[in-house]
Amino acid sequence: MTKKDIVLRITDMTGIKQVDVKKVVQKTFDVIVDSLMRGEKVELRNFGVFKIKERKARFGRNPRTGQSVPVPPRKVVVFKPGLEMKHKIR
Repeated sequence: MTKKDIVLRITDMTGIKQVDVKKVVQKTFDVIVDSLMRGEKVELRNFGVFKIKERKARFGRNPRTGQSVPVPPRKVVVFKPGLEMKHKIR
């Protein structure tokens, strides 16, 4: 499912103009990304939690040559589904 599919579904369910729904969906995503960039945790009740996790530096291996390669530390976004989502997906 793409962002456009989400917008079309919401438009069909609510009758709100597609342009307006697209703006709200995009702004929602923008707010989530901005919060994560500031290091904040985004908790959406009954849906899940987005947060930033820091990965430590480590040594990886080049699969072609077998040579050991340093992998720098980095930040990644992790998502933990909420309880209600877990129960619905099972």
